[in-house]
Amino acid sequence: MTASAQASGDSDDMRVSRVAVADVPFLADFSGALFWEAQRLLVVSDLHLEKGSSFAARGVLLPPYDTVATLSRLAAVIARHDPRQVIALGDSFHDRDAHARLSEADREALSALQVRRNWIWISGNHDPALPSDLGGVVASEVAIGPLVFRHEPTGAAGEIAGHLHPKARVPTRGRSIERRCFASDGERAVMPAFGAYTGGLSVRDAAFARIFGSPGFMAHVLGDNRVHSFIASRCY
Repeated sequence: MTASAQASGDSDDMRVSRVAVADVPFLADFSGALFWEAQRLLVVSDLHLEKGSSFAARGVLLPPYDTVATLSRLAAVIARHDPRQVIALGDSFHDRDAHARLSEADREALSALQVRRNWIWISGNHDPALPSDLGGVVASEVAIGPLVFRHEPTGAAGEIAGHLHPKARVPTRGRSIERRCFASDGERAVMPAFGAYTGGLSVRDAAFARIFGSPGFMAHVLGDNRVHSFIASRCY
């Protein structure tokens, strides 16, 4: 994603910004999804479905609404862009058995989102063995043109990955706010976590320095209705 990311030309819709990875243009949606218009490809990462029920099983009580909330946000971004293909970049489910805990209503909602779409589940560290009854296909990574889509980032050029849940704290109107963000230097990108209950790792963490090599990469921060771009070195 380039440092010169600009808001899309539609003055009535500030929900996306135009960015690029390895010279491939994307729309960065304020929900945390990427959309490749030429391929009609939508990319999301780290849905962590059924995280609430996973925590409940260990005695940590969270409201059991994360899957509903996440699928609702996913349905909204799919409705905005009408993709032909969807890639979920791993950790779509919070643990190995999370898919079995989906309610019938949530399973039906997920199936409805897959209708008339090529759907690819990338295996993640939380969900390394996805079952075949989820719809779509399962892969360890996917290469399309100059890009490779995988779960854990390696720092390779042309890579779009997830796993790290990047977030940034930025100054605004005399105070600071912390939000999820895309992290990118124009050659590679790390996606924000899409799941309702997912946390984040600061873009100032050493894990990002190992991927990008310097603090000169960009944090494309998810705002209330658009994406805002900051040099990562200016973030907290």
